[in-house]
Amino acid sequence: MEYWDIYDKNKQRTGRVMKRNDWCLKDDEYHLSVLGVIQRHDGKFLITQRVLTKHWAPGWWEVSGGAAMAGEESLEAVLREVREETGLDASKAEGGYVFSYHRENPGEGDNYFVDIYKFIMDFDESDVHIQKEEALDFKIATAQEIKELAEQGIFLHYDSIKRVFE
Repeated sequence: MEYWDIYDKNKQRTGRVMKRNDWCLKDDEYHLSVLGVIQRHDGKFLITQRVLTKHWAPGWWEVSGGAAMAGEESLEAVLREVREETGLDASKAEGGYVFSYHRENPGEGDNYFVDIYKFIMDFDESDVHIQKEEALDFKIATAQEIKELAEQGIFLHYDSIKRVFE
């Protein structure tokens, strides 16, 4: 069973944990998620397409990410998620933490912080090994192509993270 730390409104761990996806959070309690934007030196980005069996946003495009596990620091979580979902090791890449945002869903038990990272590194398509349980496909896309997917309503988190594609 996977557990997540519970954070307070100041993004401090409370010392309590929750079971993964057990939306039991009270108002002013949060869990932590991370997103890792991977950019090549040619300015293009790695994006993945969610498998069609996902309950939420199947077939949509996104950047790598997920929840931080209990006891895991934000940077550890994003490097793990990128490695699991793409096969790429971003630990030596340029860049790093860019910003955070948070969402509150009163009464739904799903409040969260999201830490956004941007890693700049060279890689070839042959270096990418997507996690088949998570991703249907991947592509190396320009910022304009990502914006167009967002305009079609099929790119996750775009409005919250679009500045990392500039």
